[in-house]
Amino acid sequence: MNILSTEKISKSFGEKTLFNEISFGINEGEKIGLIGINGTGKSTLLKIIANIESYDTGNIIKRNNLKIEYLPQNPIFEKETTVIGHIFRSASPIMELIRDYELVLNEIENNPNDINLGKKLLLLSQKMDTTGAWTIESEVKSILTKLGITDYHANICNLSGGERKRIAIAGALLLKSDLLILDEPTNHIDNNTINWLEEYLSNKKGSLLMVTHDRYFLDRVTNRIIELYNGKLYSYKANYTKYIEMKAEREEVEQSYEKKRINLFKKELEWIKKGAKARTTKQKARISRFEKLESEKSLLSDSKINISTAKSRLGKKLIEIKDISKNYSNKILFKNFSYNLLKDDRIGIIGPNGIGKSTLIKMIANKLKPDTGSIELGKTIKLGLFSQENEEMNESLRVIEYIKEIAEFIVTDDGETSASQMLDNFLFPPTVQWSIISKLSGGEKRRLFLLSILMKSPNVLILDEPTNDLDIHTLTILENYLENFPGAVITVSHDRYFLNKLANKIFAFEGNGFINKISGNYNDYYNLKSNNETNKKLDKQKNDKKNNFQKKKTILKFTFKEKIEFEEIDNIIENLEKELNIINNKIDLVLSDYEKLQSYLEEKEKVAKKLDSAIDRWTYLNELAEKIENQH
Repeated sequence: MNILSTEKISKSFGEKTLFNEISFGINEGEKIGLIGINGTGKSTLLKIIANIESYDTGNIIKRNNLKIEYLPQNPIFEKETTVIGHIFRSASPIMELIRDYELVLNEIENNPNDINLGKKLLLLSQKMDTTGAWTIESEVKSILTKLGITDYHANICNLSGGERKRIAIAGALLLKSDLLILDEPTNHIDNNTINWLEEYLSNKKGSLLMVTHDRYFLDRVTNRIIELYNGKLYSYKANYTKYIEMKAEREEVEQSYEKKRINLFKKELEWIKKGAKARTTKQKARISRFEKLESEKSLLSDSKINISTAKSRLGKKLIEIKDISKNYSNKILFKNFSYNLLKDDRIGIIGPNGIGKSTLIKMIANKLKPDTGSIELGKTIKLGLFSQENEEMNESLRVIEYIKEIAEFIVTDDGETSASQMLDNFLFPPTVQWSIISKLSGGEKRRLFLLSILMKSPNVLILDEPTNDLDIHTLTILENYLENFPGAVITVSHDRYFLNKLANKIFAFEGNGFINKISGNYNDYYNLKSNNETNKKLDKQKNDKKNNFQKKKTILKFTFKEKIEFEEIDNIIENLEKELNIINNKIDLVLSDYEKLQSYLEEKEKVAKKLDSAIDRWTYLNELAEKIENQH
């Protein structure tokens, strides 16, 4: 069932047309991934559908009472708001009730003896009972906890970027919607959070429309891909892997058409050059056809992914890291870490947010100093650092001017490559190269910053979250560049696809200052960790079984029969002793009567045996009772 349709939507910014008369629909339950090169208008299209941005022409038809929730790429929070305040920011009565309840609850923690606050809390609790708000509050706290947020009353201004992003995600997920719109939800969050979010969105009811560069995320969550390219939309009923296959088939058809178009254009060009006379209707139609062929835009992809790498001499000694340690706010980030970088290293650094990954690479880049230990760089090392924050750009420059300030040419295996050619390779065609930088989108600026690093011809690359804010097309180009890069690469990334394609070693921050170094890519590390965890679980189960068995073996206690016997044994012995005395007295009276004497003697022997047996049991039961008493 269709919940939203766009009909011939167009949008331009100044002279730049983002998309022209695009149409598509969103069905109930569809999970759609919107992809395309940075600057093509993906985020703008999301905002238009979320009714945050206007459009020039066209029409959007929505189902009655359609609820849309939108998470922007860079969420904005109100000043001095708390975690719970942001989550319950909705004006709905039930959200206001929960917000008031949480506020009073927090006030009572600071003023436990305030009677008025107690009364207010009781009244709000009763309202929570009648409205069923407890379920919502429980769900909120459950999701926040799963996203690693446990201080619900913390001021958001004091939290890290990763924590703020997780709070924004929680807020978007918890506000019930028919259509959830997410713009780059995996930026700035770690792999554990991404894995949880994947599972949550896969099982979530309702429709989903999102922009993300995370290809595994697209593969596991989406059932439809929409590509925004050259102002047009191409829709594929598929996840990301299937989309790649279907796109290849589409481009093959387009290439065949393009070849025919070029051949026809050449023939028409020859005819025009011969001096065609536009006297007949037929000739006029032919000239018109030529003009149409000449102005027709190529359907072929303009992606350039065969990029030669810059040459820069690399000596034997690269980077030697010796026993470095770093503490921050009484927290051990890493301790006694050592490593000698090799020329062909492709190192992926992974771990939760705030654990010290960026700190490590800033030390390698000589931006920070370790508390102990040393980092020595070889004399031929030329570092290229691509940080999470773009260095300051002079945004009044044109794109080509900015790159030429760094280098007009770089030397590659194919000879010299000009700044203009490198820009073209990185998806800045000649028409864009003369644009003012300030007019570029955030993703385009990020791509330009990346190219500026590569234009410096580094022989060791250090990349801090390079996939954030880069589109899939640019990532493919970067991956191709790095595959042929003649030096070492160190990258911090949460992008599993990127790490699987690039890394041959993983440095995993696993807490308490320990960095686990393994050979292989992300999947190799994940499988090794999973196997270790499985083995630990099996070992624990074995140990638990063994311990339980030993406990069963060593923990002493009376059986039900023994307990009754222990309670009665003294009386039994006393009665047997009395019985034995009676028989002895009888024996004394019949010493001359042999037959009676013989009968009493036989009876005495039986009672004496019973008494001996009872005394043995008394000894055993009392010793057992003493042992039972001593083990408590």
